[in-house]
Amino acid sequence: MSGSDAAFDLAILIVVSLLPALIYLSWVRKTERYGQQSWGPLLRAFVYGAFFATITAAILEGIIVAVGSKVAATYPGPDFTFLNSSSTWGVFFLVLVVAPFIEEALKASGVAASRQRIQILADGPTFGASVGLGFGFFETFLYGLSAYLVGGLAAGIVLILIRSVSSVVLHGSSTGMFGYGYARSKLGVPGPGSGSYYLLAVGMHATYNAIASVATIAVLLGITGVAATAAAYVALLAAIGFAFGAIEHVRTVIQSGDYPALLGGPNRFRPGTARPPRQS
Repeated sequence: MSGSDAAFDLAILIVVSLLPALIYLSWVRKTERYGQQSWGPLLRAFVYGAFFATITAAILEGIIVAVGSKVAATYPGPDFTFLNSSSTWGVFFLVLVVAPFIEEALKASGVAASRQRIQILADGPTFGASVGLGFGFFETFLYGLSAYLVGGLAAGIVLILIRSVSSVVLHGSSTGMFGYGYARSKLGVPGPGSGSYYLLAVGMHATYNAIASVATIAVLLGITGVAATAAAYVALLAAIGFAFGAIEHVRTVIQSGDYPALLGGPNRFRPGTARPPRQS
């Protein structure tokens, strides 16, 4: 394969990864009907999630895996098996515990970085979704690139498309819910705030990963053949359903926190008045 062919394939993978995430972002943005956020701040949040959050998460997870594997090798036995990344329990520990806590924390930092733009409740989940979708885009591109290096362009595109209707949506949804909690805390709304909604985001992430792992669990239980294939399809459909159900909930939250829905609440706006200009 020539260098130009490889560059063309790489461009295709980037476009196929990026377009769905931007379409979802536009969909979420339009949910906030009154005084929608301008594209500039949302795209900055998207880029933060795509590069800083994704790359930093990969580095931290790599360090944890290396340290965990070292501990498991130094102290062999059942007590530390879950730290061995080459073991089944180690993989599940990484997917269900380590990744959700680290990735949601780094995506949450992107919401905090946009705090000056969060002026009503609806702004929080909008920015949260922006950061999460950026994370989902770049993570999906990296997975697609890995598939491309092993199986060619078609394999990369197929994996990207599958993740674009599942994990990309989930990343936007989980961080969108954290953004709602962050906005509640920032605007002084009584009740659960940033901490509680961070744990909710982690729980959503872990639940999605557990659903997506059903096929792997089936194999570990000795299920093979048609039953294993059926389990894989069921897991995929369930993961997609979970992700889109979550993003619909985020959009409902945005609508409930949008002006003029919160009359007399944190917005401090009154019927018949125009929404004040956003602060720069």
